[in-house]
Amino acid sequence: MLAVKASRRATANLVARGQFLGYSVADYGGLVRPYEGGAETGMATIELQRKNMVESQVRPSDVTDRRITNAMSSLPREKFVAADAADLAYMDEAVPTSPGRAMMAPRDLARLIQLADVEADDKILVVGAGRGYAAAILARLGRTVTALECDAGAAGDIKPLLENLGISNVFPVTGALSGGWSPGAPYDAILIDGAVEAVPETLTQQLAGGGRLVAIERDRGGIGRAVVITKSGGVAARRVAFEASAPQLPGFARPAGFVF
Repeated sequence: MLAVKASRRATANLVARGQFLGYSVADYGGLVRPYEGGAETGMATIELQRKNMVESQVRPSDVTDRRITNAMSSLPREKFVAADAADLAYMDEAVPTSPGRAMMAPRDLARLIQLADVEADDKILVVGAGRGYAAAILARLGRTVTALECDAGAAGDIKPLLENLGISNVFPVTGALSGGWSPGAPYDAILIDGAVEAVPETLTQQLAGGGRLVAIERDRGGIGRAVVITKSGGVAARRVAFEASAPQLPGFARPAGFVF
């Protein structure tokens, strides 16, 4: 069974911050396990965990855009992760979605989406969409979302899952992540849903004038930094916004000779 490992210190810190409301957290050889009994079970417990995720993880991380917190408060995050990781969906950690892939921690994803500064009429591209959680949030913010995924199985899961949630403005496509999706370009906002060694020029070229690309770049030392690349007058400008971590996406190796 897929498990999420955490150190005793990390577990103690999470409990101290109240991030496992609705959970009984104990150390089982480094495993964090959900509470298995008590009065609060089923849907009520899940809703409590979702509320706590927003109130204890997202809002205190300077996420002030209510559209983002409202979306995260209503979307069932547990539906977007691997079946055997559903009990861990609201942890402040990356959670597995499929073999070799994981969903970004809630606070980091929320901050990255806020950095994209999405407007109601924006056309958006999500690169590395997984099962569509980030795309579902962005669908509440912008006009249309193209969800690019290299895993055809995961891409096939997105449309029925989102349709069941009443979301009809997300369009899944399959292809190499580093190539973006030129048939839908240009985009007002591009979100890379995972860590990359470097953002390829192919993606920045698909930005519209005034467009924003947000991503988490990981350096050779393993440190992740959220960056925003804006395009104006055909010129792309890059700014580091904050430190963050995210699961690595495939296909974004830094080119030979690249200097960070």
